[in-house]
Amino acid sequence: MRGMPVNKILKQFQETSGRDPWLWPLAPRLAFFAFVAVAVAVLLWFLWLTGYRDELESARAQEATLRTEFSRDYRKAVNLDALKAQREQAIQYVTLLEKQLPSKAEMSALLSDINQAGIGRGLQFELFKPGSVQLKDYYAEQPIEIQVSGSYDEVGQFVSDLAHLPRIVTLGNLQIEKGQKNMADGRLVMKAIAKTYRYLDPEEVAAQSRAKAAARKK
Repeated sequence: MRGMPVNKILKQFQETSGRDPWLWPLAPRLAFFAFVAVAVAVLLWFLWLTGYRDELESARAQEATLRTEFSRDYRKAVNLDALKAQREQAIQYVTLLEKQLPSKAEMSALLSDINQAGIGRGLQFELFKPGSVQLKDYYAEQPIEIQVSGSYDEVGQFVSDLAHLPRIVTLGNLQIEKGQKNMADGRLVMKAIAKTYRYLDPEEVAAQSRAKAAARKK
C-alpha cells in the first residue's frame, strides 16, 4: 500500500459496500482486521482488569477480617493474665457450688435436715410433701411443698436456718397468713415451695445423653 495514491485507497473503501469482508480490497480489509484486533485486545484488557478488581476487593475484605481478628487476639493476649485469674475464680466458685449439691443418696438426709430445722424452731408441720424430681441439663431439682405454723419469730428463724444449711435450699411461692381462730394468738401459717438440688447420677447422665441423641436423629 506504500506509495498508493489516496484516491485509490478511498476508492477501495467505497468498493466494500455489500460485499463479504473477505472479498474486500486490501486496504479496507487490513483496516478491518486491525480494528477487530484492537477491539479484542481492549475487551480482553477490560475482562482482565475486572478479574483483577474482584481479586483486589476480596483481598481488601480479607485484610479487614484479619485486622479485626488480630485486634481481638491482641486484646486477649494483653489481658491473658487477667482472664486466667477470672477463670480460676470461676472454677473456685463453681467448685464451691458443687460442694453444696448433694448426691442422690444424700437427698433423704437433706430432707430430714429441712424437717428438723422446722421442728427445732418449735414449728408444727402441717404439710411436708416432696414432689417429683425434675431433671435439668446438669442437675436435678427436688421441689417440696411445705406448710408450717408458729410464731413470727419461729417462722423467721426457720427461714434463716434454711438459708444457712450446707446444701442449697430456696423458698418460692411464699405465703404467710394469720392462723385459724382456734390457734393461739400470734401464730402464723407459712406455705411455700422449698427447692433443693442434687447431682445427676451416672445413669441419669447416660439417659439424658441417649434422649438428646434420639432427639437429634428425629
